[in-house]
Amino acid sequence: MISSRQRQYPAWILPVVRWTAAGLILGTLFHYLPLGPLRAAFARIPLSRFIAILIIYLSAHVLGIVKWRTVVNSAGARLDFATAAQCYAGGLFATLFLPSIVGGDLVRLAVGLRRSPSPAAVLAGNIADRFLDVAAQGALVTLGLCLLSGSLPFQLRSPAVRVFSWVTAVVLFLLMLSVLLRRPLLRGRSFRARRYLARLRYALRSVSRRPHILLVGWLLGLGIQSVLLALTALLASSCGLTLPLRVWLFAWPLAKLAALIPLTQGGIGVREAALVALLVPFGASASLVLAVGLLWEGVIISGGLIAGIAVFFLRRSEPVLHPV
Repeated sequence: MISSRQRQYPAWILPVVRWTAAGLILGTLFHYLPLGPLRAAFARIPLSRFIAILIIYLSAHVLGIVKWRTVVNSAGARLDFATAAQCYAGGLFATLFLPSIVGGDLVRLAVGLRRSPSPAAVLAGNIADRFLDVAAQGALVTLGLCLLSGSLPFQLRSPAVRVFSWVTAVVLFLLMLSVLLRRPLLRGRSFRARRYLARLRYALRSVSRRPHILLVGWLLGLGIQSVLLALTALLASSCGLTLPLRVWLFAWPLAKLAALIPLTQGGIGVREAALVALLVPFGASASLVLAVGLLWEGVIISGGLIAGIAVFFLRRSEPVLHPV
């Protein structure tokens, strides 16, 4: 018999597999697309413009810290701004090393759960915040679909409607299932587990009782996602790729949602492939779309590294408590 310890794989296996998957996806795109337009697109972006876009990107995420802290505190987390900044920035940095863009939530929670007097509130607030982000992206996709109306390419029309319908159906099904099964799930649990689930349920109710906080959080999320979308469109315009804003409203959030699939490290490769697949039917050059995707990936990676440096200094600035 092989013990469970012997069956475990080394911790470095999964990151290597994910980076390999990202390399395979990008390598396939490089193989089938001409590299001349790609190099020319990179040459059109001055360093000053890239730095300016990076600064605006980081400023948008400062607003994201405010949003995340507002939502988790509405659940009773009671986190100050410095702690919330450490949680949020740690999540941005962790997306460079954990699968998909949701991997950053694990680090965000790890810090928040230790620093909050109500860990269940941090978990509930983070769930609500992630839901608001997805709802904001869904609103952008819906707006893009409405603005495109009959101009949506035929090869995208049926898949887009089908994916949108399936996502809506799955969300509604999960909500109904959680309501129906909440009592059976609590039966037979230990007292400690039932107490923690009760605290989590109380924290979720605390958030739901503050619809104005949820509305503010959704509006902030919508504003942040819109800024990031506009920055991508600005990068594309600088590369020579000019598309109507309604096309970006449709394609950009869908590509970001595709990066949630935990196939590659931080969604690298998946996001670029999805963007190429969604924009080429609108007449965009595949090479230029890939160049924009890689440049935006550079903004994300640079922002994540700066966030990691910020976390380092935030941790060093914490007061050291000596035992009396």
